[in-house]
Amino acid sequence: MATTLNPNLLLAVPLAPLAGSLIAGLFGKTIGRHNAHRVTILGVAIAFVISALVFLDVLDGASFNSTIYEWATLPSIVPGQGSLKLEIGFLVDSLTAMMMCVVTFVSLMVHIYTIGYMAEDPGYQRFFSYISLFTFSMLMLVMSNNFLQLFFGWEAVGLVSYLLIGFWYTRPTAIYANLKAFLVNRVGDFGFLLGIGLVLAYVGSLNYGDVFAHRDALTSAGVLPGTQWQLITVTCICLFIGAMGKSAQFPLHVWLPDSMEGPTPISALIHAATMVTAGIFMVTRMSPLFELSDAALSFVMVIGAITALFMGFLGIVQNDIKRVVAYSTLSQLGYMTVALGASAYSVAVFHLMTHAFFKALLFLGAGSVIIGMHHDQDMRNMGGLRKYMPITWITSLVGSLALIGTPFFSGFYSKDSIIEAVKLSHLPGSGFAYFAVTASVFVTALYSFRMVFMVFHGPERFRNVHHDGDGHGHGAHHGHGAHEPHETPWVVTLPLVLLAIPSVVIGAIAVGPMIFGDFFAHGVVFDKVVYVSEHHEALREMAEEFHGWMPMALHSVSGLPAWLALTGVIVAWFLYLKRPDIPAAIRQRFSGIYTLLDNKYYMDKINDVVFAKGAVAFGKGLWKEGDVVVIDGLVNGSARAVAKFAGVIRFLQTGYIYHYAFAMIIGMLGLLTLFVTLSK
Repeated sequence: MATTLNPNLLLAVPLAPLAGSLIAGLFGKTIGRHNAHRVTILGVAIAFVISALVFLDVLDGASFNSTIYEWATLPSIVPGQGSLKLEIGFLVDSLTAMMMCVVTFVSLMVHIYTIGYMAEDPGYQRFFSYISLFTFSMLMLVMSNNFLQLFFGWEAVGLVSYLLIGFWYTRPTAIYANLKAFLVNRVGDFGFLLGIGLVLAYVGSLNYGDVFAHRDALTSAGVLPGTQWQLITVTCICLFIGAMGKSAQFPLHVWLPDSMEGPTPISALIHAATMVTAGIFMVTRMSPLFELSDAALSFVMVIGAITALFMGFLGIVQNDIKRVVAYSTLSQLGYMTVALGASAYSVAVFHLMTHAFFKALLFLGAGSVIIGMHHDQDMRNMGGLRKYMPITWITSLVGSLALIGTPFFSGFYSKDSIIEAVKLSHLPGSGFAYFAVTASVFVTALYSFRMVFMVFHGPERFRNVHHDGDGHGHGAHHGHGAHEPHETPWVVTLPLVLLAIPSVVIGAIAVGPMIFGDFFAHGVVFDKVVYVSEHHEALREMAEEFHGWMPMALHSVSGLPAWLALTGVIVAWFLYLKRPDIPAAIRQRFSGIYTLLDNKYYMDKINDVVFAKGAVAFGKGLWKEGDVVVIDGLVNGSARAVAKFAGVIRFLQTGYIYHYAFAMIIGMLGLLTLFVTLSK
């Protein structure tokens, strides 16, 4: 078996979606709607098939790490490190191969689903072009072997997400949402650039292999000049700030719920397999650096714990079906981040993988409900849809059971592993993190099955709602009173069924190899794909207690998380089916807490008042005091001084020759007097 993968085959993985995107985007009107979706689906299907073949080869020991194209060569930055090369290159190991399969499979399902969801939209070809471009950007990110290409993919997914969130650009809310996402990610990307800059300044290379080989340069440098901060800690935190923006961690999470303003297919792609997973992937790839700083790991863990718990609370008060799923994404990303902080990188990417399948399923299921409800997203207007939309109901139920960590479902194996890893961690902040992720189990079950019960069970509230038709951006306006929900066409339900399968089985299949096996053992640019320091022993202690996927699931009934999940489901059933009057009473009794949650902890208000209006006030201050008083004062003051001096001098310029002759004589007498005086 060849140990090196074919570079031309690897190059086809990102280029196939790119070609489909360019054809659909540039020639969409010429080739028509049907050919636009055919060419983009073909491109993503090719990428998926090749990714699956590459994955199988990697399992057999193959790998790849080489330059594809050298853009420029610059003089050495660090003495003794050679010239700085700016290049495009691929690194394909087990982590990359897994990500390639997840990205391309979920993207393929979203592409097929989009045929039905966007059928009436006038921007049909443009949308297919964007989502294929999104897939290309994410593939370039995960396949990179250097920071330059990583940053290219990083910014590309940000740019395309801006285009997709604001896809319905005639809606002010969509324009606000995509601008918000763009600006918040600029904050994170600024930190990310600082981290890359520190790596480059002290290591002298952007190539992963070189950086990891000389990672001691970041520790031997000691503190950051002019501060008492350890250089490696500052570098890792700066890199993680980039992940906080992309993976929507508190306080840079505010853009993600508003990304629901885009069409549902892109919500699924952003939340499941592309943009928000970029930060988790990056920190995992950088594990040889993060393992050098316990302070940075503690920071990562605490930020993730805050996000997991407090963003979950917000899901309880949402009435828009897509926003419930969106806040569940924030909470689950917090789980992954906690795992990163506990040095359980393999567990984090394992949850990333399982989450990609069931979160894409939940989002596409929500979109199916929206279609069946004639584009009504308010869960208070639903109920009893189970008998009208049986496929959507059963697949959404599967996704919800996976999300809450039901034993034997995929989410159970990854979520329980995170809870166990942080329990065994001894880093500062691990106690709070363990409480947060454990409490979040109950919160997740509560809001997840609140959604299931309000949408698919109970009375048929849609019969009492009058829709005056807004079309919800699909280019069609529906005017109906009481309407009959309906199951969606096969192009919508087929992806749901195909995503439901891994949502059930992938956890049991992969938990052994990915967490406790040698899946990440054979590194290409470092000793191991995922490196864990010897003094971080959580995974090793977990491995001693692991005896297979079946015993793990059976043993869970004696653990706290399983009972918390069951309690959450029972509470949701009681509050929203048995006694639906109680939630209103609770809301009235605890109106202050409800207002706080409904306003999302006033984070948007704080950002608006402190940062947005604060920046405007700061700019006005610079203009009035800095520009008008200081700069204009100096410039205009200099001009006035010159004018006054010239006004005095001009009295000496009379235009009479005898005045000038007299001045010359006086000058000569003065010089002679000075000469005689100095000669004595």
